[in-house]
Amino acid sequence: MLIQENLSIQEKLAILTDAAKYDVSCTSSGAGRRGRAGSLGNAAQAGICHSFSADGRCISLLKLLLTNQCIYDCKYCVSRCSNDLPRTAFTPDEVCALTMEFYRRNYIEGLFLSSGILYSADHTMELLFETIRKLRVENRFNGYIHVKAIPGASPELVERLGFLADRMSINLELPTADGLSRLAPGKTREKILKPMRQLQQGISRSSRLLGYDRGYKNTFPTERAGFAGGASLIRTALAEEGGASRGRLGESAGKASSLVLPDSAYERHPFVPAGQSTQMIVGASGENDFQLLSVTQALYESFGLKRVFYSAYVPVNEDPALPALQEGPPLLREHRLYQADWLLRFYGFRAEELLSEKRPNFNLLLDPKCGWALEHMEGFPVEVSRAPYERLLRVPGIGIKSARRIVAARRQGALTFESLRRMGVVLKRARYFITCQGRMEQGIRLDADYIARALSGDGRREAREIAYRADFRQLSLFDDFHLD
Repeated sequence: MLIQENLSIQEKLAILTDAAKYDVSCTSSGAGRRGRAGSLGNAAQAGICHSFSADGRCISLLKLLLTNQCIYDCKYCVSRCSNDLPRTAFTPDEVCALTMEFYRRNYIEGLFLSSGILYSADHTMELLFETIRKLRVENRFNGYIHVKAIPGASPELVERLGFLADRMSINLELPTADGLSRLAPGKTREKILKPMRQLQQGISRSSRLLGYDRGYKNTFPTERAGFAGGASLIRTALAEEGGASRGRLGESAGKASSLVLPDSAYERHPFVPAGQSTQMIVGASGENDFQLLSVTQALYESFGLKRVFYSAYVPVNEDPALPALQEGPPLLREHRLYQADWLLRFYGFRAEELLSEKRPNFNLLLDPKCGWALEHMEGFPVEVSRAPYERLLRVPGIGIKSARRIVAARRQGALTFESLRRMGVVLKRARYFITCQGRMEQGIRLDADYIARALSGDGRREAREIAYRADFRQLSLFDDFHLD
């Protein structure tokens, strides 16, 4: 299909921002960079100023595609080559002009740039590189930039772009090779994992040569606890692509360094300082939650990813290979996976603790930590005045900050349920699993069925709130809803 070149920049913007809404990036920047004389913008380590649409997607970035033209025919993608829709593309200068003008008007705090595949992976990657180079060098833009790398592109192009972007990501799309071959026949797992490994190697080299440790909080020792569920899923895919299936996750996708530039380049500039991320589609290819979470765990452990994003499958195409969703996009399932992902990264949980092959999906009426606690009632109640910090983190309703406050406060005196509430403990969940000075809260019974019934009421309310978000579209930069 031919690209329409006679469109105005406003018409292109309407088409390419709408096409970009399925790329998920609702996160703080993770990169800290002060303003410089002669440059415009900065990046805040604590995060960009965020606004969120009804389904939780971040709209603080100018999020658009360079082009919605694509050589691939991914069945779930609105921009697939077989769809009959208006096709257009920005020039690098147009993206620069939009970014600079929107930033000056305080509409945005940075740029999220993705793209369909125009002609070839290398051609598209060259356009992305030229766009970001012009922004950084010619326009002196010092703000936050997140770029999607193109699977199959030249390692040198990926590497050079890594010195200009704050964050880069390559979408895994689907957790299994079977799902990818059925729904995205033009893509292979090797094309996706190879640049992931390259980015990991570049980030590691940059940290070493610049003399600091980026220290991902979510990076764990590989092959821990003898579990390789997620690793085996991707390792099998690599073997099918002709890679060796030996060793750890993705070893055949980058055992030998795929970095091209010398050490001197890494000594001058940080490489992808905000880390790399990826995205998986939930509900398009039949994988269960255990498979999704196992692959997530393996990616964190073996590729050092900063974040794994989940995107509930939205039926934008009609195809017999795609599932028929009777109740709309699985937004609640996406929500549970994000909660479980948080437990993996910050609470010390493992995928095989939360789910198993016998129980492969989350109970949608309970958050994953509550579900785990109900399966392990032998460890409860927990006495908050004596339990170690790691044990407190496993109590539903107690988060990282509140666990730290409990440990500090109990040195000063006895704890009560009211004092726990003031510390930020969510007692409507925690009260079923804790004791203060040897006593549970009045009226509470330590019975799994009783607790499950009580907690599922909150789950039903949460499910209704998510299910009735009927307008799950991305907000436009030009919308003004006058929200109270």
